[in-house]
This record gives sequence, C-alpha cells and structure tokens, in this order.
Amino acid sequence: MENKQKLNQNEVNIELSEEAAEGIYSNLAIITHSNSEFVVDFIRMMPGVPKAKVKSRIILTPQHAKRLMSALQDNVNKYEAAFGEIKDVEGGFKLPINLGPNAQA
Repeated sequence: MENKQKLNQNEVNIELSEEAAEGIYSNLAIITHSNSEFVVDFIRMMPGVPKAKVKSRIILTPQHAKRLMSALQDNVNKYEAAFGEIKDVEGGFKLPINLGPNAQA
C-alpha cells in the first residue's frame, strides 16, 4: 500500500487542449543556446516563398534539452527498427540565412 501511495504522489496529470492536439506543422527547427538555456524555434518554410515564420518557440534548461535529445534518439531508433532507416536528403539542407555562432538547423 505504501508503494502505491508513492506512485500516486509521483503521477502527473497532463491535459491536452483541442488546439494543442491539432499540432503545428514544422519542417525546420533552429536551435540556439546560452549558458543557461536552449531555444528551439520551429519554423514552417514553403517552397518558393522567401519568407518563413517561427510557428513555435520552446525554451529548455540544458538538462531538459539533453533529456529531450535522448528521448528523440530512442524514438528514432524504435521507428527505424519498425519501419527501416530514415534517409537524410542527399547533400544536406542548405539555408540561405545566417544563423549566428550558436545556432544549428
């Protein structure tokens, strides 16, 4: 009984609104960081359109960014085990913008 009480105390109820459940499409993420945080800007770029908008910005602590990286890697590994290797675009993706010294796309 004591273990069940401990489990219940550690549970977190997560609510997902209808708006959030719809999601936001992004085909580019730009990541920057400082000594205290990581900033991930999710962007939607459309072919032939020279302007793109940041659709969502997520700010993370370094510890949470590392946990997110690990969780993404675990999920990519599981996806590839089920569906095969994810092929990257040949030659990579080139952006005609300056992202700054700490930014990565």
